[in-house]
Amino acid sequence: MTAGYRSVLLERAGAVEAGGVDAGVAAHYGAPTREARKLAEGKAIADLSHFDVVEIRGEDRQSWLDTLSSQRISTLKPGQSTQTLLLSVQGRIEHEMKVLATEDRLLLIAEPGAGAGLVQFLNSMRFMLRVEVNDLSATHGVLAATRTIDTAGSLIWQNPWPGISEGGWAYSREDHPGKERAWFMHIIELDKLCEAVAEEELAGMMAVEALRIAAWEPRFGAEIDDKTIPHELDWLRTAVHMDKGCYKGQETVARVHNIGHPPRRMVFLDLDGSMHTLPATGAEVKLGERTVGRITSATLHYEAGPIALAVIKRNVDPEAVLTIVDGETNYPASQEVIVATDAGQVAGRFTGFLRTPPQG
Repeated sequence: MTAGYRSVLLERAGAVEAGGVDAGVAAHYGAPTREARKLAEGKAIADLSHFDVVEIRGEDRQSWLDTLSSQRISTLKPGQSTQTLLLSVQGRIEHEMKVLATEDRLLLIAEPGAGAGLVQFLNSMRFMLRVEVNDLSATHGVLAATRTIDTAGSLIWQNPWPGISEGGWAYSREDHPGKERAWFMHIIELDKLCEAVAEEELAGMMAVEALRIAAWEPRFGAEIDDKTIPHELDWLRTAVHMDKGCYKGQETVARVHNIGHPPRRMVFLDLDGSMHTLPATGAEVKLGERTVGRITSATLHYEAGPIALAVIKRNVDPEAVLTIVDGETNYPASQEVIVATDAGQVAGRFTGFLRTPPQG
């Protein structure tokens, strides 16, 4: 996203600009809860034109990105999409990318403002390989919906969440609420935004976030800090291939998964609806007098009311009622487990058979 970016769709009647990382597009167009319902029903489109877009060209593009990232990229066919991470040696998340393969390039969707750093890193890793990395953020952006948009072109990234991609592993339950939401991100030239949505109803970022939080899906610009590893957010299911070749951070990913536990876990919170406000991002999550985590995202959902995602210590009792402390305001909150408290330590677990008792 270029500095000072302002979407032309902010000229729509009722548009109120979002703040923070989502500045430049609409928070809502006058009715955020109605917009969320319409978005969920496939009757509205969201303007995510502030998201960054990067392309990778060259013959080695897929095998090269495969060696750098946590997901298998080398086998993607044109039109297929996936999600991948760039990790530190310690397994901490440094970048998240939504990857779409075409006949002659890979297109990457990154969080607003993350594209420049991503391009810089990728260029530093080119060496002698036949790859070319270009930042398209000044000319391209994203439209999103729970359906495909006929007028937005054919460059469509389909969200794998919350499915379990090949080589992935789920840390949460089978009846995942995210299965109720399809999500398509259309890469489009910015000068075609108005034309693409001319006859469409729009939904703002408040609606987008309401659907995302209700689907328990982490966001790089929200649930991540400088210590986050993929296991804590249940991202092993869509963004990590446990059986592919070596990449930076792989040893930590495998060690935590096979013989350890993630130190923290993402959790879904139902907030007390009588407060008529929402806690701010970063508000403390407390169990009694002890701080056990922080709010990462909060929203007012059109059906569920006030809800939030938080990252808390793994061993917090899942049955405990927590308290969100935001200044002088306290919000009671009940948990729904996303990442299981016993996630990890997969090696040594015996399933489907009984161990043979010792003889003698």
